[in-house]
Amino acid sequence: MNEIKTVTTRTGGGGPAEPTAERHPQCDPGEKLTKEVLVPSDWTTKNIRVKAEPVASATLGLRLAFSCSTRGKRAYVLSALRTPLAHANATARACNQERGLACRALDSAQGKPCSVALLGLAFTMAEILLSLTIIGVVAAITLPSLTGNINERTWNTQRKALYARFSQAIALMPALNGYGTLREITDSAGSTSIEDTAAETFVTSGLSKVLKINNICDNEHLQDCGITSSWTTMNGSAISVPATMQDLNPFIVSNSYPGVEFSQINTKAAAFETANGESVLVYYAPGCQPNNNETTEHNSQAKMCANFVFDMNGNKGPNTVGKDIGFLTVFYPIDSKVVAPIPYQRDAGTNIAQEDASAACTAQDPEYRIPNMYEMASLFTNKDLIGNITSSVGYNTSSVLSSTQAWRVGTQSGNFWVGEKSLARYLRCVKRN
Repeated sequence: MNEIKTVTTRTGGGGPAEPTAERHPQCDPGEKLTKEVLVPSDWTTKNIRVKAEPVASATLGLRLAFSCSTRGKRAYVLSALRTPLAHANATARACNQERGLACRALDSAQGKPCSVALLGLAFTMAEILLSLTIIGVVAAITLPSLTGNINERTWNTQRKALYARFSQAIALMPALNGYGTLREITDSAGSTSIEDTAAETFVTSGLSKVLKINNICDNEHLQDCGITSSWTTMNGSAISVPATMQDLNPFIVSNSYPGVEFSQINTKAAAFETANGESVLVYYAPGCQPNNNETTEHNSQAKMCANFVFDMNGNKGPNTVGKDIGFLTVFYPIDSKVVAPIPYQRDAGTNIAQEDASAACTAQDPEYRIPNMYEMASLFTNKDLIGNITSSVGYNTSSVLSSTQAWRVGTQSGNFWVGEKSLARYLRCVKRN
């Protein structure tokens, strides 16, 4: 019933009386009542109000009978019945629970709302405690997942913004090589040491001119820039924060792979904080070589100028690679290639041809794809941070030399080398910023 109906019924005291009923005109004459719910003598609902006249006995109540429910319309029949009021109060809960009626007490003499709710409609303490317990259990189960999803979206957004800022800054630098001093010094006793200001000078004299930087820290004070003492790799292992290029990956400094041997002086890392609050550790190679459009096997290490490992929330947790920690690698001092790949947690396969690699990555996760040669070289550079890049093997890339040949990256030598597309090799898929 959409409109408000008011029905008045009069009851008298004395001995037991037969129930009197008034059938609603919407009911068929022969239709039987289908539902009865006891309510107190004074009550109201959203769609119907009932006001009882003063009665001789406060023990009288009203019985509400539901019937003829058709297409959402419901007719009501009221009957007066001698019923203990306590029983009516006890059963009034059915009015609220079974039919959803908002029962409320009325002043039986003047028809005004009472200041207190009808007895029997409040929740018991046990019901409240049970509800709170259920809410607590559900919150305990869902809150970590919800928080993790929010953090993941925040980190993804921040990572993309950082990549954009670094790419623009690197493009504005005239050249990335030649900063600082990096040389071996031999004293009169024959002891050799290295004078190394390369990474710190690269930041102070080069990068800070094109990128907003708040704080710069030398190798002895990395923690002052929000760098923690340890990180967690992608495969869950705890490692000490690499303080030098060799600590990051020994094969960056030297390798003895036949035909493409490589060696450079080990450099110390420096750190800085960006204006956006990221903590960044930088590994710098002042002697990095330009792109000579090589068509044969050559070192990726010689082409790598800088590698940045960034922590997007400083020394706050979880300090885990792939979450709040990522890396960005720059190749070539001029016309630089800047990459910041996010590797999948495991290889897509160990025996996949380059021509089948793209489909294998899509099958593993639609957001991931086969890395190009620079992205795969970045994974080699940071392989100890990832934790499960297989050594002594070649990984496929999407970079091609010809219609039949593609570039691979060796994960022990760090070399770029060429092979037939049909040649099966390892595959690690990445997601790009």
